Amino acid sequence: MLNRSKILTVLGLVAVFALLVACAPAAQPTAEPTEVVTDEPTEAPTEAPTEAPTEAPTEVATEEGSDLGTEENPFIFSFVPSSDAATVLASAEQITDQLSEATGLVIEAEVPTSYSASIEALCAGEAHGTAMATFGYIVASERGCAEVALVSVRSGSTSYLGQIVTRPDTGIESIEDLAGKTFCRPDEFSASGWIVPSILMRSAGIDPDTDLAEVKDAGGHDGVIRAVYSGECDAGSTFGDARTLVAEELTDVNDKVIVIAETDPIPNDTIAFAPDVPEEIRVAITDALLEMASTEESIAILSELYRWTGLEEVDNAFYDPFRALLEAAGVDISDYIQ
Repeated sequence: MLNRSKILTVLGLVAVFALLVACAPAAQPTAEPTEVVTDEPTEAPTEAPTEAPTEAPTEVATEEGSDLGTEENPFIFSFVPSSDAATVLASAEQITDQLSEATGLVIEAEVPTSYSASIEALCAGEAHGTAMATFGYIVASERGCAEVALVSVRSGSTSYLGQIVTRPDTGIESIEDLAGKTFCRPDEFSASGWIVPSILMRSAGIDPDTDLAEVKDAGGHDGVIRAVYSGECDAGSTFGDARTLVAEELTDVNDKVIVIAETDPIPNDTIAFAPDVPEEIRVAITDALLEMASTEESIAILSELYRWTGLEEVDNAFYDPFRALLEAAGVDISDYIQ
């Protein structure tokens, strides 16, 4: 890009040349265009046209002249931290290794610190694709920085339930009993762990913003179960049945943590791309993921990651019924757009 001093220099040359032309009418008529263009031939024609694209979001696909999916500009695949981040990353890296082998692209996995950080990574051009929670996708889509390609399948279904859990010794037997209690959630952007349970609370006359004594972010669905189990929180909300995440570690978890309510079905989480990812890269990664979802070995990895047992192609309209549910419940997506 020409800096200010170079611009002034070029303008000065043009001005001087114009005076010379005025004083010497016999000057060659081709001098003006050739002088301006050839003064710095490698900068004017090449730098000026690339000024706008390098600033625009479409240049996420290229960096310093390198194509997306190369060593110099790897495709960053973000995986939402629905459980312990180290566990998620270990499975995510197995998936991106397989995707790299299948597509020939350099694909790297990352696990942001929160659900909202996953949205920000995509919207800021720091990630090119993401395994994203349902509500996070709704927000990112509204911001214009996410386009869904696949929905996950669990046990043959593209939807799942949320649940509210507690311990038998808390005296909590219904949602109405949550008033004045300490409540744990995975993350404020978790559909099953907060958004939909909040709607359920309000329908039962409990305002989660004012009626709960405290709301704590547990950093994942397994974290909520552990917090309720240990007594750190009186109750909490997760996907159903998140107790399986810690059943090997806490063998009596089904006795110590009980379910008191379930939500209506929620669309499963997604695979989405940033809008400026080239179509050929989207198709290559989507096809590779669908192929992975058809093999037992890869399904085992997907299941370990998010309990996925398959993937299906969908478009943005798939989430319209969920948007309608949020709107009917008075949830304003703009409240979650920073």
